[in-house]
Amino acid sequence: MNFTYRFPAVKGQQAGREYYISMVPLKLLARLFPSEEEIVPPEHRAQRRINEARIPEIKKYILDNRDSYVFSALSASIDGTYSFTQLMGSDVGVLEVDMEAVYHFFLINDGQHRKAAIEAAMQEDPTLEKETISIVFFGDEGLERSQQMFTDLNKHAVKTSNSLATLYDGRDEIAVATKRTIDAVPFFKRFTDKERDILGKNSSSLFTLNMLYKANQRILHGDRCTEEDTAFLLEYWNAVSENIIEWQEVLNRTLTKKALRENYIVTLAITISAFGRLGRYFYDHRSFDMKGCLKKLQQIDWLRSNPMWIGRAIRENGKVQNSEESISLTCAVIKQQIGIPLTKEELQKEKQISENK
Repeated sequence: MNFTYRFPAVKGQQAGREYYISMVPLKLLARLFPSEEEIVPPEHRAQRRINEARIPEIKKYILDNRDSYVFSALSASIDGTYSFTQLMGSDVGVLEVDMEAVYHFFLINDGQHRKAAIEAAMQEDPTLEKETISIVFFGDEGLERSQQMFTDLNKHAVKTSNSLATLYDGRDEIAVATKRTIDAVPFFKRFTDKERDILGKNSSSLFTLNMLYKANQRILHGDRCTEEDTAFLLEYWNAVSENIIEWQEVLNRTLTKKALRENYIVTLAITISAFGRLGRYFYDHRSFDMKGCLKKLQQIDWLRSNPMWIGRAIRENGKVQNSEESISLTCAVIKQQIGIPLTKEELQKEKQISENK
């Protein structure tokens, strides 16, 4: 007589094949899906290798949000004999899996990083063992079918844009502050796309939520944002917006968005990142006259054709740069224009630029 695992389950059908959904206690995951220590070539397995670097991040998400974390279902193939017994002729019943199948292990088609992170989190918080996760079980039809399932589950998944993820994130303090900033700065409120990460040349927007979020990360250098920090962000970005003449001209409809986008650098991601770096300076030097300095932004020639931006925001061939070094160089020239002293590192880079001209 063979021993079996018995899972309360609901039967469904996709593409003419039956599948079963069951709620499984988290403490059983390690037993059902033992880790593979053997190194298997990719053509002989149906999953990617575990990226160990992802596990601590997911584990931290679970432990930091103990009362509100959420996971989608794992998907697995049953490698062995199984049967489903319906209750009263319905699609609800009991899925029985021969324990010999468990010896050969269930095969995770989707969710191996979630499973590994859950196991790691349970080591720190054993109360998680009593909670459950849904698993969608499919009958195993061989390696080729399992590889195709992995491909289908991952290839056709639609990744959420960073902007939309930021918009919906109520836990990330900088995300919350960025949304408040956009609502408080008229130019941002009117011309920021909160859903897309990439804007087309004919887009009605000039910025993305993710662009401004990353700039605020540069200002605050971390993931925490207090009310005082939020107040600083509002004051800083309002001052920047009010003193970029071209932004105000677009607001007042004396300059078109098309002309602004094509002829000036003040809507480029590299420039917004440079403003983030500049904001960090004012954040660290609160005694500095921030508003007085930012008024001098009105005097800067933001045209792409200005030689001052060549080798910084703009390449010699006219294309936009966006490397960390380019962001630093763009910020440095803005600092010079508004009377802020450069660091030793910035002075050294400025010297190199002068020598290369």
